[in-house]
Amino acid sequence: MRTALLQSSGRPGSVAENLKVLDDAAGRAAAAGAGLLVTAEMFLTGYAIGDDIGRLAEPADGDSADAVAEIAGRHGVAVAYGYPERGHGEGSPADGGTAHVYNSVQLISADGTRLANYRKTHLFGCFERDHFTPGDRPVVQAELNGLRVGLMICYDVEFPENVRAHALAGTDLLLVPTAQMHPFQFVAESVVPVRAFENQMYVAYVNRTGPEGEFEFVGLSTLAGPDGVARARAGRGEELVLADADPVLLAASRETNPYLQDRRPGLYGSLV
Repeated sequence: MRTALLQSSGRPGSVAENLKVLDDAAGRAAAAGAGLLVTAEMFLTGYAIGDDIGRLAEPADGDSADAVAEIAGRHGVAVAYGYPERGHGEGSPADGGTAHVYNSVQLISADGTRLANYRKTHLFGCFERDHFTPGDRPVVQAELNGLRVGLMICYDVEFPENVRAHALAGTDLLLVPTAQMHPFQFVAESVVPVRAFENQMYVAYVNRTGPEGEFEFVGLSTLAGPDGVARARAGRGEELVLADADPVLLAASRETNPYLQDRRPGLYGSLV
């Protein structure tokens, strides 16, 4: 499946403008033959927007989800997008509510169907812990174009246990919207390809770029294959990059790489 990685910070603070950026990218991705477009972490609203996170948060089936579904359906391309999610049925802070807000990613099919929604389980730093509630489901998956697609966000992929759980659950393509900042670019350059290799899957790691608030995002979005090779690698600026997640190569790689078959779980009890 041809996969498009939208490396962009969009227009922080403006959902309407970010939907326009997404619409344009979806059109370009579809024209290039992509079946899936993946955005960065918190793409819908911006990442470093402080208390506006609570104000702009929406439920997974809110107005913005409908807008993304319309974009996906019109262009015929599935979309995975990062956004702040207000817990379903919980009040808005603007109305005096005490809503839980999650750092989430949602996958919508090419016909506009909501397929899966994941809440970030490992929050990074004081900024995220001050604004979000951690999720509690480590493995969220959906079937898309013959592949089992898993969802994760940024810091989550840096925990080997998280990615291994996806491998054991049969994930073929792991989507990781991220907000990777300086000086941690080695994660994109080294950790992500290793995760793909040691777990025998494709990993699509899609970053923000440039300065935003107190952060400097480093770009370097990549689609890494099960052989540990980056099929696509963005630079540091705004960019749409494409690469294929090939189920034939994946099956062949799993046949020759014995990591998952040679595990001895009985020895690992002390890890938990």
